Amino acid sequence: MTAPAPTAPAPTAPSPDRRSQRDGLSTGGAAAIGFGAGVVGGILATQGARSFEDVRSRREERREGDVTIIREPGRTIIRDDDRTIIRRDETQRFRELGLDGRTERRDGEIRTVFERPDGTRIVTVTDEEGRLIRRVRQTREGREVVIIDNPRRDRPDRRFSEEIVVLERPALRIPRERYIVDAESADQELIYETIVAPPIEPLPRRYTLDEVRYSPDLRARMRSVDVDSITFETGSWEVAGGQAQRLSVIAAAIRQALQKQPNEVFLIEGHTDAVGSDVDNLSLSDRRAESVAEILTRDFQVPPENLTTQGYGEQYLKVNTQDAARENRRVTLRRITPLLASGQGN
Repeated sequence: MTAPAPTAPAPTAPSPDRRSQRDGLSTGGAAAIGFGAGVVGGILATQGARSFEDVRSRREERREGDVTIIREPGRTIIRDDDRTIIRRDETQRFRELGLDGRTERRDGEIRTVFERPDGTRIVTVTDEEGRLIRRVRQTREGREVVIIDNPRRDRPDRRFSEEIVVLERPALRIPRERYIVDAESADQELIYETIVAPPIEPLPRRYTLDEVRYSPDLRARMRSVDVDSITFETGSWEVAGGQAQRLSVIAAAIRQALQKQPNEVFLIEGHTDAVGSDVDNLSLSDRRAESVAEILTRDFQVPPENLTTQGYGEQYLKVNTQDAARENRRVTLRRITPLLASGQGN
């Protein structure tokens, strides 16, 4: 096992003889993300896919200049300048949790409103390509709280590779086991201390959500919890029933943080092992992150609007091996509020 470093490790490419194998192919587990219909925000909705094999078979690939765009049920994968990211339908998780939503298009934006029984409304705004622009919470009394504000800097049509922020490696002045905390051996107090801790070094400025999602140097400024109490079967994004309860301690720490600051934002990062194609693993890891986010809300009452997810595939291995290591099939949690342009929290 490799020792965790202050910055996320460099992407690790699977060896050529393993590219035909797939961590990402399995029957079962698709129910964890649900199935809509049509095209939502430029992202192909899931439309009845029954397995990851089904998802993979229905991918649509095209080129736009030197950018490759791959659409699959519920997600869009974009390859730009040898970097690859994944985007998802930013409203699907809310629908899967049983919230009724209505959607309207206005001035090139898609606005989706979900209303809770108590009258609270969660408003999610995306562009036509599915990129999250804004998420706010509106109370019955008309008070509006900005959860996520994700404006593009400089020009609105910049490529995602231009959102990558490169910073110097931060100096680590705390024990490594307190910088990346293993959830399996941590109690609620330690997890809470980790997720509310300030950046380990001062930040030059505030950042957009996209900059946070795509920049490992930036995310490395925040301490994290490695949710090693939850691991996944090869090719699956289902959380086994016996494992779901292990998220209770993490959920309690998140709720404790939200009592103090209701607009905190937590990023759930999905990971795979190194077996399989980078596209398959990216898709699978994103679905794993989404599954954990759903459980935190459905089973442990963490507000869904305070969670955001991102898959990173095989880029950040916990165990440095090209084999099918279960320890690498996991998720990570970190608070990102101090990094965001909206500037909530410390």
